[in-house]
Amino acid sequence: MKAKAQFQTRREEILGVSSDLFKQKGFSATTMREIAEHVGIEAASIYNHIRGKEELLIEICNKVSNDYLSKMETIDRQYDSPLEKLKELIAIHIQIVCDNTDGILIATNEWKHLPEPVQSDFKMARQKYENQFLKIIREGIEKKDINIALYTILSSVRWLAVWFKPGKKINPEKIKADILTLLMNGLVKKND
Repeated sequence: MKAKAQFQTRREEILGVSSDLFKQKGFSATTMREIAEHVGIEAASIYNHIRGKEELLIEICNKVSNDYLSKMETIDRQYDSPLEKLKELIAIHIQIVCDNTDGILIATNEWKHLPEPVQSDFKMARQKYENQFLKIIREGIEKKDINIALYTILSSVRWLAVWFKPGKKINPEKIKADILTLLMNGLVKKND
Protein backbone atom coordinates (compact mmCIF):
# COMPACT_ATOMS: atom_id res chain seq x y z
CA MET A 1 0.00 0.00 0.00
CA LYS A 2 1.02 3.58 -0.58
CA ALA A 3 2.49 5.51 2.35
CA LYS A 4 -0.06 7.74 4.11
CA ALA A 5 2.27 10.77 4.06
CA GLN A 6 1.92 11.19 0.29
CA PHE A 7 -1.80 11.98 0.49
CA GLN A 8 -3.03 15.51 1.17
CA THR A 9 -6.67 14.65 1.77
CA ARG A 10 -8.63 11.67 3.04
CA ARG A 11 -10.28 11.39 -0.38
CA GLU A 12 -6.84 11.14 -2.07
CA GLU A 13 -5.89 8.46 0.44
CA ILE A 14 -9.08 6.50 -0.29
CA LEU A 15 -8.42 6.83 -4.01
CA GLY A 16 -4.80 5.67 -3.61
CA VAL A 17 -5.75 2.69 -1.43
CA SER A 18 -8.57 1.69 -3.77
CA SER A 19 -6.18 1.89 -6.74
CA ASP A 20 -3.82 -0.51 -4.99
CA LEU A 21 -6.64 -2.89 -4.13
CA PHE A 22 -8.28 -2.73 -7.58
CA LYS A 23 -4.90 -3.49 -9.14
CA GLN A 24 -4.17 -6.39 -6.78
CA LYS A 25 -7.60 -7.98 -6.49
CA GLY A 26 -9.67 -6.45 -9.26
CA PHE A 27 -12.63 -4.13 -8.92
CA SER A 28 -15.23 -6.83 -8.30
CA ALA A 29 -13.27 -8.58 -5.56
CA THR A 30 -12.49 -5.37 -3.64
CA THR A 31 -14.99 -4.33 -0.99
CA MET A 32 -15.67 -0.95 0.55
CA ARG A 33 -14.99 -2.51 3.94
CA GLU A 34 -11.45 -3.48 2.79
CA ILE A 35 -10.81 0.01 1.45
CA ALA A 36 -11.95 1.51 4.78
CA GLU A 37 -9.77 -0.93 6.77
CA HIS A 38 -6.68 -0.04 4.73
CA VAL A 39 -7.39 3.66 5.15
CA GLY A 40 -7.92 3.17 8.88
CA ILE A 41 -11.52 4.36 9.20
CA GLU A 42 -14.84 2.72 10.01
CA ALA A 43 -16.61 1.21 7.00
CA ALA A 44 -19.61 3.53 7.43
CA SER A 45 -17.35 6.60 7.64
CA ILE A 46 -15.90 6.06 4.19
CA TYR A 47 -19.20 7.25 2.72
CA ASN A 48 -18.52 10.70 4.15
CA HIS A 49 -15.79 10.98 1.50
CA ILE A 50 -17.15 9.01 -1.47
CA ARG A 51 -20.49 7.63 -2.64
CA GLY A 52 -19.16 4.19 -3.48
CA LYS A 53 -16.67 1.97 -5.23
CA GLU A 54 -17.93 2.90 -8.71
CA GLU A 55 -17.16 6.56 -8.04
CA LEU A 56 -13.54 5.60 -7.38
CA LEU A 57 -13.31 3.55 -10.57
CA ILE A 58 -14.86 6.39 -12.57
CA GLU A 59 -12.33 8.87 -11.19
CA ILE A 60 -9.38 6.57 -11.93
CA CYS A 61 -10.51 5.77 -15.48
CA ASN A 62 -11.43 9.38 -16.28
CA LYS A 63 -8.02 10.62 -15.13
CA VAL A 64 -6.29 8.16 -17.45
CA SER A 65 -8.55 9.00 -20.38
CA ASN A 66 -8.24 12.76 -19.85
CA ASP A 67 -4.44 12.57 -19.53
CA TYR A 68 -4.09 10.74 -22.84
CA LEU A 69 -6.52 12.94 -24.76
CA SER A 70 -5.24 16.27 -23.46
CA LYS A 71 -1.61 15.35 -24.16
CA MET A 72 -2.52 14.11 -27.65
CA GLU A 73 -4.33 17.36 -28.45
CA THR A 74 -1.30 19.36 -27.29
CA ILE A 75 1.08 17.28 -29.41
CA ASP A 76 -1.21 17.52 -32.43
CA ARG A 77 -1.18 21.34 -32.16
CA GLN A 78 2.55 21.67 -31.47
CA TYR A 79 4.03 19.52 -34.25
CA ASP A 80 3.52 19.56 -38.00
CA SER A 81 5.47 16.45 -38.97
CA PRO A 82 3.56 13.17 -38.56
CA LEU A 83 6.83 11.47 -37.59
CA GLU A 84 7.47 14.02 -34.82
CA LYS A 85 3.86 13.69 -33.64
CA LEU A 86 4.22 9.92 -33.53
CA LYS A 87 7.50 10.10 -31.62
CA GLU A 88 6.02 12.54 -29.12
CA LEU A 89 2.84 10.46 -28.71
CA ILE A 90 4.84 7.33 -27.98
CA ALA A 91 7.03 9.25 -25.53
CA ILE A 92 4.06 10.83 -23.74
CA HIS A 93 2.22 7.51 -23.61
CA ILE A 94 5.25 5.96 -21.94
CA GLN A 95 5.51 8.89 -19.50
CA ILE A 96 1.85 8.62 -18.54
CA VAL A 97 2.26 4.87 -17.90
CA CYS A 98 5.38 5.45 -15.79
CA ASP A 99 3.66 8.22 -13.79
CA ASN A 100 0.38 6.33 -13.22
CA THR A 101 1.03 2.61 -13.63
CA ASP A 102 -1.78 1.59 -11.26
CA GLY A 103 -4.30 3.84 -12.96
CA ILE A 104 -3.35 2.56 -16.41
CA LEU A 105 -3.70 -1.07 -15.34
CA ILE A 106 -7.06 -0.37 -13.75
CA ALA A 107 -8.35 1.57 -16.76
CA THR A 108 -7.11 -1.18 -19.09
CA ASN A 109 -8.46 -4.12 -17.09
CA GLU A 110 -11.41 -2.83 -15.06
CA TRP A 111 -13.19 -0.32 -17.35
CA LYS A 112 -15.86 -2.94 -18.09
CA HIS A 113 -17.18 -2.36 -14.55
CA LEU A 114 -17.90 1.32 -15.23
CA PRO A 115 -21.61 2.13 -15.04
CA GLU A 116 -23.46 3.53 -18.02
CA PRO A 117 -23.28 6.11 -19.48
CA VAL A 118 -19.72 6.47 -18.14
CA GLN A 119 -18.63 3.21 -19.76
CA SER A 120 -19.84 4.35 -23.19
CA ASP A 121 -18.11 7.71 -22.73
CA PHE A 122 -14.88 5.94 -21.73
CA LYS A 123 -15.04 3.68 -24.80
CA MET A 124 -15.70 6.70 -27.03
CA ALA A 125 -12.70 8.53 -25.54
CA ARG A 126 -10.54 5.46 -26.08
CA GLN A 127 -11.77 5.22 -29.68
CA LYS A 128 -11.07 8.94 -30.19
CA TYR A 129 -7.51 8.42 -28.96
CA GLU A 130 -7.00 5.43 -31.26
CA ASN A 131 -8.54 7.28 -34.22
CA GLN A 132 -6.24 10.25 -33.71
CA PHE A 133 -3.25 7.91 -33.43
CA LEU A 134 -4.41 6.24 -36.64
CA LYS A 135 -4.79 9.60 -38.38
CA ILE A 136 -1.21 10.51 -37.52
CA ILE A 137 0.06 7.15 -38.75
CA ARG A 138 -1.96 7.59 -41.98
CA GLU A 139 -0.41 11.00 -42.49
CA GLY A 140 3.08 9.61 -42.24
CA ILE A 141 2.87 6.08 -43.63
CA GLU A 142 1.26 4.94 -46.83
CA LYS A 143 0.54 1.26 -46.28
CA LYS A 144 -2.35 -1.02 -47.16
CA ASP A 145 -3.13 -1.94 -43.57
CA ILE A 146 -2.07 0.76 -41.14
CA ASN A 147 -4.12 -0.83 -38.37
CA ILE A 148 -1.21 -3.23 -37.84
CA ALA A 149 1.08 -0.28 -37.12
CA LEU A 150 -1.51 1.32 -34.82
CA TYR A 151 -2.16 -1.76 -32.72
CA THR A 152 1.52 -2.74 -32.59
CA ILE A 153 2.43 0.68 -31.21
CA LEU A 154 -0.51 0.87 -28.81
CA SER A 155 0.04 -2.68 -27.58
CA SER A 156 3.72 -1.99 -26.99
CA VAL A 157 3.12 1.07 -24.85
CA ARG A 158 0.02 -0.28 -23.07
CA TRP A 159 1.88 -3.39 -21.89
CA LEU A 160 4.44 -1.17 -20.22
CA ALA A 161 2.00 -0.79 -17.32
CA VAL A 162 2.21 -4.54 -16.70
CA TRP A 163 5.98 -4.83 -16.34
CA PHE A 164 7.13 -1.32 -15.30
CA LYS A 165 7.68 -0.90 -11.57
CA PRO A 166 8.06 2.72 -10.39
CA GLY A 167 11.16 3.35 -8.31
CA LYS A 168 13.21 0.52 -9.81
CA LYS A 169 16.58 0.96 -11.52
CA ILE A 170 15.18 1.63 -15.00
CA ASN A 171 13.92 5.18 -15.41
CA PRO A 172 11.20 6.55 -17.71
CA GLU A 173 13.68 8.49 -19.88
CA LYS A 174 15.64 5.32 -20.66
CA ILE A 175 12.42 3.43 -21.36
CA LYS A 176 11.24 6.20 -23.71
CA ALA A 177 14.54 6.24 -25.60
CA ASP A 178 14.69 2.44 -25.95
CA ILE A 179 11.05 1.97 -26.97
CA LEU A 180 11.17 4.88 -29.41
CA THR A 181 14.31 3.46 -30.99
CA LEU A 182 12.76 0.02 -31.24
CA LEU A 183 9.42 1.20 -32.64
CA MET A 184 10.84 3.78 -35.02
CA ASN A 185 14.00 1.98 -36.17
CA GLY A 186 13.42 -1.70 -35.45
CA LEU A 187 15.84 -4.29 -34.16
CA VAL A 188 18.17 -4.43 -37.14
CA LYS A 189 21.41 -2.57 -36.69
CA LYS A 190 22.06 -0.39 -39.72
CA ASN A 191 25.46 -0.47 -41.37
CA ASP A 192 27.28 2.84 -41.29
